[in-house]
Amino acid sequence: MGWSAEQTEAGTRGEPGGPGTDTAGAGTGTAGAVAEAAGPGPQADGAGAGSGEGPRAPVALSPSRAGDFMQCPLLYRFRVIDRLPEKPSPAATRGTVVHAVLERLFDAPAAERTAAGARALVPGEWEKLLAKRPELAGLFADATSDAASDDADRSGGSAAADGTPAAPDGAAAERLATWLAEAEALVERWFTLEDPTRLEPADRELYVETELESGLRLRGIIDRVDVAPTGEVRIVDYKTGKAPRPQFAEGALFQMKFYALVMWRLRGVVPRRLQLVYLGSGDVVTYDPGEADLRGVERKLLALWEAIQRATATGDWRPRPTKLCGWCDHQAHCPEFGGTPPVYPLEVRPPDGAVVPQGRMEQI
Repeated sequence: MGWSAEQTEAGTRGEPGGPGTDTAGAGTGTAGAVAEAAGPGPQADGAGAGSGEGPRAPVALSPSRAGDFMQCPLLYRFRVIDRLPEKPSPAATRGTVVHAVLERLFDAPAAERTAAGARALVPGEWEKLLAKRPELAGLFADATSDAASDDADRSGGSAAADGTPAAPDGAAAERLATWLAEAEALVERWFTLEDPTRLEPADRELYVETELESGLRLRGIIDRVDVAPTGEVRIVDYKTGKAPRPQFAEGALFQMKFYALVMWRLRGVVPRRLQLVYLGSGDVVTYDPGEADLRGVERKLLALWEAIQRATATGDWRPRPTKLCGWCDHQAHCPEFGGTPPVYPLEVRPPDGAVVPQGRMEQI
């Protein structure tokens, strides 16, 4: 491909495909959803339901939110418009920590980018994240600990005077230690898939945003961008789960094609390669897009955006039941589970005065 010794194509020893799915993507819940309804610029992690802003119609689209709408329009509404809170998960939080380590690793000179050094970064990155989001300490507490914490809160004695979370009990500390060891193992596995001593990324955690001719604004954050001396661009995304089976791989590739489209519109160059690094299974999946691919993605995004705009105007956000419903935090608000959605917070404008039909949404 022509990558130099400094910006070379990493030696990959994984094959495309494989069992399982990526379950630890970072930034896919309410924290990232507010970016869809906010103005330009990257959104800080943790913004959203607790930001104090009123409801606003969506103004942009990211890969995660496009995926939400394709999975279930009602889920999109809950995340982007209602901004319902979602419980953090150990898997997603681990993904955030691992991504932070792989970003920070490149701050060191090439010769110092070792597996042992990267593993040593994990506890510190967890502490940084915990300082920003103290509620994450509850990930490792059991029901008994949660109840005791609630009692202490009511009596005014659970937290330190400076607001930092209390030290975990023995069982919670053991669970935390296991979780950190799992994160360290994922970081170490990355060294079997790529050689950081031969890489000098052009960008890390790159926020990108562009507006298409149609007026649709696209935005997202790319884990890593490599640029060869010849100008060829490679977009790299880390996944802390397992590579999906081939029949389910299109979803992850859609995300990468989304990023490729944005980069093409921003820089005028179609990325030469898209690379997904699955740390959970040790697989590396690559795809070389063309202009026809990206034009197809653009047409799909425009169709999605038109559907989102119609749903926003009419308030018609229908559920689309799938096997993924079992992992949804919003079953209490979903009609498929006997729940009732919150009162729609935006003005409803049915087309031509027609009655808005309700029911399930079929696949677009």
